[in-house]
Amino acid sequence: QVQLVESGGGLVQPGGSLRLSCAASGSSFRINGMAWYRRAPGKQRELVASISSGGIINYQDSVKGRFTISRDNAKNTVSLQMNSLMPEDTAVYYCNVNYFGPVPGDWGQGIQVTVSS
Repeated sequence: QVQLVESGGGLVQPGGSLRLSCAASGSSFRINGMAWYRRAPGKQRELVASISSGGIINYQDSVKGRFTISRDNAKNTVSLQMNSLMPEDTAVYYCNVNYFGPVPGDWGQGIQVTVSS
């Protein structure tokens, strides 16, 4: 059974930093892309950042220069370093992975990030 375990969320003041991590386990297929999405209250889920198996990275414009995505292929983990956090970054953040092979991707359970003074 595939598991994506997220950690690192919480409450932080504006301008602060948090680091989210996600560990994937249990799949028989090799991981291809890894990504972080978020859903703010009253809004649809949106892509924050993604990283391919070859290291190609994409960011949502609003987080460029503030967030950094990285992955450790040996450990099947993906991280999101979030700096200069703003109240509008408040959301539930979700880890997502997809695989090499004819299987759907998987989602983490979501982790709350709240930016507030």
